[in-house]
Amino acid sequence: MNSIWLALGAMVVFFLGYRFYSRFIADKIYQLDADFETPAHAYEDGVDYVPTSKWVLWGHHFTSIAGAAPIVGPAIAVYWGWLPAVLWVVLGTVFAAGVHDFGTLVLSVRHKGESIGTLTRQIIGERAKNLFLFIILILVLMVNAVFAWVISNLFITFPASVISIFVQIPLAIWIGYYSYKKHGNMLVPSILALLAMYGAAVAATYMPALQIDVVQYFGGESATGIFGLNGVSSAFLVWIVILMVYVYIASTLPVWTLLQPRDFINSHQLVVGLGILYLGLFILTPEVTAPATNPEATDVSWFPLLFITIACGAVSGFHGLVSSGTTSKQLNKETDARFVGYLGAVGEGALALITIIAVTTYFVSTGEFTSFYNTFEHASAEGLTAFVKGAARLATGVFIPEMAARTIVSVIIISFAATTLDTSVRLMRYIISELGEQYEIPSLTHIHAATGVAVVSTALLVLLPEGPKGFGSGGYLLWPLFGTSNQLLAGISLLLVSIWLYRKGRPIIYTAIPMIFLLFMTMWALAQQLLFKWSGYGAGSANWLLMFFGAVIFVFAVWIVLAATISLRSNVSD
Repeated sequence: MNSIWLALGAMVVFFLGYRFYSRFIADKIYQLDADFETPAHAYEDGVDYVPTSKWVLWGHHFTSIAGAAPIVGPAIAVYWGWLPAVLWVVLGTVFAAGVHDFGTLVLSVRHKGESIGTLTRQIIGERAKNLFLFIILILVLMVNAVFAWVISNLFITFPASVISIFVQIPLAIWIGYYSYKKHGNMLVPSILALLAMYGAAVAATYMPALQIDVVQYFGGESATGIFGLNGVSSAFLVWIVILMVYVYIASTLPVWTLLQPRDFINSHQLVVGLGILYLGLFILTPEVTAPATNPEATDVSWFPLLFITIACGAVSGFHGLVSSGTTSKQLNKETDARFVGYLGAVGEGALALITIIAVTTYFVSTGEFTSFYNTFEHASAEGLTAFVKGAARLATGVFIPEMAARTIVSVIIISFAATTLDTSVRLMRYIISELGEQYEIPSLTHIHAATGVAVVSTALLVLLPEGPKGFGSGGYLLWPLFGTSNQLLAGISLLLVSIWLYRKGRPIIYTAIPMIFLLFMTMWALAQQLLFKWSGYGAGSANWLLMFFGAVIFVFAVWIVLAATISLRSNVSD
């Protein structure tokens, strides 16, 4: 099958979803009001509450949600074949992700920019709010650990990408100062910054002196480095420490200083990257060599695991945290929510789609694909590498050398992952501060204390667990639970939106159907993993880290759903 028809069919559905379905949701269900005073204006403080152009805010929102996850998940899920992966990405984006991201943004804007966790108190009750906050806290902690692990490993695998990432930070700070203090336009400087980043990436590809290869600084892979670790583990430790210092600073600065301008640059990266890959696709017209369904994928069933393996890119609870945590505080007009929220989800769906196409067209034959994707474990470990190689191959269609393309693709992935990482740390700081208020621990309400707890706990979760990846296996081990809890969070968020709509006397079927589907699939998948995998009852040894976190999330989620059911009988007004 020619991949062009696959891409065209999916893009038509995405276009129709945004053009018609999102308009219907905006007008008839969420009932947006252009005259409503958004929290960005009502509580403007120059730090978190900042009225922002919908184009700049879309850039922040899009790049915050489009981290490495919409690449990693689909690159793994094609193990079961391209057809189930494409169907879930396309239909999940239009009918679940867009409605979820859009809905959590509107719900937060209508409630003073409060986070989805805090809003649980008003919609369901105080106890449900506390339970939901703990679920969110565990999720963002896992997000931090997973993305820090991904970035550090990409720095080690692609050392030519490092200098480009380092170049971006001072340029973003200058653009933020120029735009916010001098009232300059952000567009042209951000495009120039992007050109500087890609110029640095290409130069480093062909000039080894510009490559920051920490493994070689320690003497190679087998050399003894820090604390008796080998060269790779020592490099990993160095990168984790650098990342933690970076996210500590980035997540405590005002959003206009680094967050907004860097995210705006990254939004160009995403548009340029998607443009290169899709243009390369239409020029090269590669055949999909992967099977539509993989009959050899017998070690792990696709049902229900497909729906948690592809989280971001189809629907993701983390998006609701971004929508209600940072995006809602910057929304200039309520009517911008459709553009920012729904179109952001469509953009991520397009990224997940090109990931599937890049991987499934990279291999010469079906036999080569099934040989590479021989087990689910191998797919999980090497799926991201397959995407980088496949995307680089597509980029050659627009005359970019494959070696340089691999560096640029890795820069794009790292940039998105870093954006998600420091946004997530900022969100974790909000939650820790709120819990500090709730349980009367004044020290946790301070910005630096809360951020310190977030950063230290993230570092420990990445570094301490032992696993198949050796030192620092935490991010790798946490991926299965990350996908499950992420989808569960999306289901609970849609539950809150549905209850709010119900009390407003509006139709809830458009939020209730994806809510029921997500809750059913994720609870089923989580129960399977708890009973037959992480407990040690089935094949393999027990994983007490995932068992503990998974059990807590499962019990709390059931509790919240029961509390929500009971609350529907009350006449509590929101």
